[in-house]
Amino acid sequence: MDKLVIIAGTNASGKSGLGIELALKYNAEIVSADSRQVFCGLDLGSGKVTAGEMKGVPHHLLDVAGPNEFFSLSYYQKLAYTAIDGILARGKVPFLVGGTGLYVNAVADGYNLNEAEPDPDIRQRVEAMSSGELVELLKEKNPLALLRLDLKNKRRLERAAEKALAGKTEEQPSVPRYETLVIGVTWPRDVLYERIRERLDRRLSEGMIDEVRNLRANGATDEFLYKLGLEYRYILMYLRGEFADYDAFYEKLFMEIRHLAKEQMTWFRKRKDMNWIDMSREPVEEASRLIDGFLGGSL
Repeated sequence: MDKLVIIAGTNASGKSGLGIELALKYNAEIVSADSRQVFCGLDLGSGKVTAGEMKGVPHHLLDVAGPNEFFSLSYYQKLAYTAIDGILARGKVPFLVGGTGLYVNAVADGYNLNEAEPDPDIRQRVEAMSSGELVELLKEKNPLALLRLDLKNKRRLERAAEKALAGKTEEQPSVPRYETLVIGVTWPRDVLYERIRERLDRRLSEGMIDEVRNLRANGATDEFLYKLGLEYRYILMYLRGEFADYDAFYEKLFMEIRHLAKEQMTWFRKRKDMNWIDMSREPVEEASRLIDGFLGGSL
């Protein structure tokens, strides 16, 4: 099989910067594995790399959908496969870089995803349900689906519930499309939390609240922004006056980002093929040793 290098990690872990440095070294192109960076206009809040930060390395699957558009896991997988195959056809090395565990796994493991047109009546029904109600529905209709879902991600629960109510509950076996090297980046917890705070402060000072304000002014619905979670959800709530003051908003958002980072680590630690590297040491050198061994004679 063709070879794919994957670099995964939490928010503020430095995975994007590491991916770029390694891509420069290995003549690689990067495919993003981030569920929010696919949307145009979601820049500061999603931590999207800028053109300058890319250092000339081609990036794929950024800005491929508009706000309010439905973007499914199966559609992401299809676009990722197309991008990766294109990179390989150009004689370059494909890197999959991101922190959305479901996106990483869908490509790395070759999830066999059902393509189906959504039923408007079913969609309306599931979108009216709470996360708890969706979980209970899936426990009854398709308990196996719960094993690979983030139970706090209401959008994913809704999509799984749609399939269950439509009778599409049979799990097809995964069929890996590539041979993969999976690299996970990590920091000591206290260092990661400080990096999260510094990153949050920087993005707020750069205008992250104005980004959400402008998205709303240009037609992004509150429902869309709320479902994105984290920065977009809590800034939306702040703009709607749902916090006592700015400090209450800030501390809630910081706490939720830390919590997500913890959940991301839990998700990635389930992968038995993950090669962890310590970002506080020599990450480029350590990752290079792994990549050299993986690519071998294919360089």
